[in-house]
Amino acid sequence: MKYKIFVLLMIFAFSFNSFSQTDYFKLGREYFNNGDYEKAAATYAEVIKKEDNLPKVYDNYLSTLYKLKNYSEVEKIIKKMIKMSAPDNYIYRVDYAFFYTQQNLPDKADKEFSSLVSDIQKNSTSVDIVGAYLMQLGAYGWAKQLYVQSRKNFDRYAYCFQLSTIYNRLGQTDNMLDELLNYLQQRPEELEQIQNTFQNELETDEQFSAFETKVYERINKDPSQIIYNQLLLWLNIQRKNFSKAFIQAKAIDKRNRESGSQVMDVGNIALENKDYDAAATCFQYVVDTYKESYFSSIAKRMVIQTREEQIKNTFPVDKQKIVGLINDYKQLLKESGRTAYTLESLRNMALLQAFYLDKKDTAIVILTSLIENPYTENRLRGKAKMDLGDIYLLTGEPWESTLLYSQVEKDFKEDPLGHQAKLRNAKLYYYKGEFVLAQEQLDVLKLATTREISNDAIKMSVFITENSGLDSTTDALRDYSSIELLLFQRQYTEALVACTQLLKTYPKHELTDDVYWMQATILRETGKPNEALEMLQKISAGYAEDLLGDDALYTSAQIYEYDLKNPEKAMELYKEFLIKYTNSVYVVEARKQFRLLRGDKI
Repeated sequence: MKYKIFVLLMIFAFSFNSFSQTDYFKLGREYFNNGDYEKAAATYAEVIKKEDNLPKVYDNYLSTLYKLKNYSEVEKIIKKMIKMSAPDNYIYRVDYAFFYTQQNLPDKADKEFSSLVSDIQKNSTSVDIVGAYLMQLGAYGWAKQLYVQSRKNFDRYAYCFQLSTIYNRLGQTDNMLDELLNYLQQRPEELEQIQNTFQNELETDEQFSAFETKVYERINKDPSQIIYNQLLLWLNIQRKNFSKAFIQAKAIDKRNRESGSQVMDVGNIALENKDYDAAATCFQYVVDTYKESYFSSIAKRMVIQTREEQIKNTFPVDKQKIVGLINDYKQLLKESGRTAYTLESLRNMALLQAFYLDKKDTAIVILTSLIENPYTENRLRGKAKMDLGDIYLLTGEPWESTLLYSQVEKDFKEDPLGHQAKLRNAKLYYYKGEFVLAQEQLDVLKLATTREISNDAIKMSVFITENSGLDSTTDALRDYSSIELLLFQRQYTEALVACTQLLKTYPKHELTDDVYWMQATILRETGKPNEALEMLQKISAGYAEDLLGDDALYTSAQIYEYDLKNPEKAMELYKEFLIKYTNSVYVVEARKQFRLLRGDKI
């Protein structure tokens, strides 16, 4: 091999003058990228004859020499870089320590690295640079040695975040947790940063459980440290364990005399995540405990609203329970008066009348009175206008709908409420089959500051684009969007007939799985869970890897759990889901439901 390299060097030496330096840099990089290390080494050997070129090719040349196990040359170029670099550039000394590890000489490597640590441990800038380089190389053992030794010269909590990451990479979960919790105990004002670090570092159920145990141990040792309650509150919200989050929120409210604000926050998050029992518990606690608080009237309304969401998501919806909800809202208005906190109830009542009792005229009267009331807060008036627009869409008057949506757009131009109104206008164009106009609205909303609205706009825009390409017509999409309007209008029978017709007219179309999903949704909402499962099974069988694959399997598990009261089958499907769709947005909830059905204490 040495003779071969010698010949290559002679050839390159002969032709070097006819090439520019740039040509040689490029040639060496091409050889390196193609794995032709002998030619790469020969090229770089010529290039670095001009000493100033060494830093430009150092990394690739070093890797090349290691590939060829040419350790004598490795040592030469590392020593040359140490000599050429500034006195405070210690990166190349790290490389020199690694030079020994590459030859399986750990004692020499450790001796060289310990010498480096001794030289730089009091220089925070050098420690930062070398530590970052070691982390980049994955040399976590040496990085740990550097930071632990160096912190003795500074603050005892110095390099906390670097060490927590190192401990995690080394599989030392207890050390990672202690590192961060010790730091938090001394600097509680940095709670948010600690939470963000935990969010990045904790990955497995075992790690989360170890974290919870550690925090409880510290609470038991020092109950006065409310920072640990705040940490447990955050943890349980992350894990969507809102019953435990409620316990911590209560403790924080009492300690800080916050009149129920923490508990209200947990209740609202639980409601968003459809944990109706936990949400109701939170809101009822505020009603019972903080009767004189300004949160009390809000909590009373939220108790009813939580029950409303639970009723609306229990299929088929019981109309008598809807009537009961309306009466509860009326009673709330009677007891508490029409305040800024209770007027929202009028919106709830109107929407229940229109969408569940088919009393659209009654709903229109309620919302119109709310809009015209001079005491109605401006944002509430905007929401009521959008609701009224939705109801006009129910009555088949889309021109009235777009007028109202546009008014809200204008009144709340750079506000999420205005963006929501624009999204509804886009949906209206979509329902009518005017896809170009819908896309114009969606293009603006893709840049919306509210992530939820932006995501909805992107999702809808992609859906339209995928189903109305230049090489196909929009006839199928037009039929599909008209069915979506029927679904919005609660015209379930007509929508199911139209779905069947669409499948016949456009067999094996890209919209097929979307039609199955729509049929499943209608069948479930009309109290036919077994038939809904048949449609979801078609998606799981033929479209498992497509966009609706995880939705179909997760919803099937939900139907078995809640609609058919078959926990064994639900648990089986949740388990299948967790194996099959590890990156799904439903993973946290599916894992939680699986563990609850299994009987775990969470």
